[in-house]
Amino acid sequence: MAFKPATFGELPGWRDDAVAEAWSAFIASCGALANREPWRETCAAAARVTNPSADVARRFFEQRFKPWQVLSGDGAEEGLVTGYYEPMLRGARKPGSRYRYPLYGPPDDLIAIDLADTYPELKGLRLRGRLEGRRLVPYYDRAQIENGAAPVRGKELLWVDDAVELFFLHVQGSGRILLENGESVRVGYADQNGYPYRSIGRLLVERGELTLEQASMQGIKAWAREHPAELPALLNSNASYVFFRELPGNGNGPPGSLGVPLTARRSVAVDSRYVPLGAPVYLSTTWPNTVRTLNRLMLAQDTGSAIRGAVRADFFWGYGEAAAREAGRMKQRLRMWVLLPNGYPVPAAAAGPSQAPLPPQGEARSAP
Repeated sequence: MAFKPATFGELPGWRDDAVAEAWSAFIASCGALANREPWRETCAAAARVTNPSADVARRFFEQRFKPWQVLSGDGAEEGLVTGYYEPMLRGARKPGSRYRYPLYGPPDDLIAIDLADTYPELKGLRLRGRLEGRRLVPYYDRAQIENGAAPVRGKELLWVDDAVELFFLHVQGSGRILLENGESVRVGYADQNGYPYRSIGRLLVERGELTLEQASMQGIKAWAREHPAELPALLNSNASYVFFRELPGNGNGPPGSLGVPLTARRSVAVDSRYVPLGAPVYLSTTWPNTVRTLNRLMLAQDTGSAIRGAVRADFFWGYGEAAAREAGRMKQRLRMWVLLPNGYPVPAAAAGPSQAPLPPQGEARSAP
């Protein structure tokens, strides 16, 4: 991975983006970064700006930030952007004939080891497992958890009515559960069993059951409705399993890895081994399943175990059916720039053709 110096004039569509729409997300990032150098001075200056126009916000970034184009390890400019959203599921606080699929909190025997305690260069990475005698062994995979091998009895938070929707809640990492009394409960990622995410859409393509174009979230749900008997085995092919926690209900977006609420269409998940969490990033891509240009200033406020690589992003579309539709279809080519405050200590190697990744600036969520 490399950072190549750039100018704002080189950012496609920079003059046309409604930059002020990203201002509240930027202020949210400052809430997490304001006490760090060299963000301190920049965030203090931002706090003195109230409801800026697009031109005022644009000048602020131009005066106080330097854009760097993000390149992959082989120097390639293009990468991949996908989309995610906050889903709504129907559920209950007690199981029943309709509500049969539980959301679990973290089990007591799940052990997470922060590798940075021994290897500082691995900051943000954790090893997960369980004790078997005196040995640490991998934790139970999805199939084992579903079949009752893990001690999750009593850890149920809620029950929902659809196994596929629950699977995609695991993928998104957070969402809302609508109860029959009209109450909406927000849940978010609490922990994970330690297995990497495996795409069930890709597996269906490899089997010849879906074409590449059909392998969207919507296409997978349609396949599931037509093949209910085969669904459990398909879901279990992804060994990754997410445990949840109940979150405070409010009108803000779900919390990302930075610890601040995500902003629809202005927050993005990145690989924080390369892109500093909290930083403004500029994406140049296209709208889902189209060739229509989508150039936008966003904030790197989240991570995910499936988001791996320098030129890699996951676009947060927000909440609701429209957000789900766009997120499910998004798999576009991407060019990306990170905006770093003037004076940010970019490693010398970062301006050249090959270098070690920048250290992550925040906690990795590790949700698929």
